Amino acid sequence: MQYLNMLPYQIRKAIDANVPVVLPLGVIEYHAEHLPLGVDCFTCIEIIRRVEARHPEMVVLPPFYYGAASWAVAKPERNGTVHVDAEKLVPVAEEIFRGLLRVGFRNIHAFIAHQTEEFEQGMPTDLAFRLAARHTIFEWLDKESGEGWWGTEKFSNYYSGANNPFNWIRIHTCNEFKTTAERERFPGDHAGKVETSETMAIYPELVELDRIDGSLWFARDGKDSTVEYGNDALEAGARSVEKTLFEAE
Repeated sequence: MQYLNMLPYQIRKAIDANVPVVLPLGVIEYHAEHLPLGVDCFTCIEIIRRVEARHPEMVVLPPFYYGAASWAVAKPERNGTVHVDAEKLVPVAEEIFRGLLRVGFRNIHAFIAHQTEEFEQGMPTDLAFRLAARHTIFEWLDKESGEGWWGTEKFSNYYSGANNPFNWIRIHTCNEFKTTAERERFPGDHAGKVETSETMAIYPELVELDRIDGSLWFARDGKDSTVEYGNDALEAGARSVEKTLFEAE
């Protein structure tokens, strides 16, 4: 269920049922000469769309596109990358999460498909949203339960899932629960075979394979991309997100 399309009674129903509320995170980044700037956004949105088709009760928020892309791949001049520093993202993310908590949601999940190779340690965009989530939850608890809330009897078992306020907002990758075989079949890349195939499966009209000339090492195997492979990769991501949202507890 798309949040922008919901009526107030549907929002109240979603709150009472504690359904997952999902925020797709992306960046605007150069993806070689043959792919559009929105690859990471498109991939994340499509994976979540597939999960939503199987679980129409979940709430899907408007995507957040302006992440910390970095200029590691290419200079932005005449290439298109729009990088927003992670420190600037934190207060914006805090406002988003604060607003969602005030609406009444307590099962919020953000997903990202950018720079996930070091997700355990964190990369700028996901770290910004993770820090914002923690800040917002601590602020909320201090306000609602008072300072010293952790030491009260009410929170004596707060580490349990049903009573853990830090489960109110969580940040994930789109491949959190991919199997070993899936990870080997769909390794992370940048504008290579995986991302090119995924984009071909989502927006084939935006992919121009004839622009791959071998000059960019990270894009060379993009010439081997297929729609079928892209659909398989997207479906593996969708199964992972579905497990995160509906089976991981």
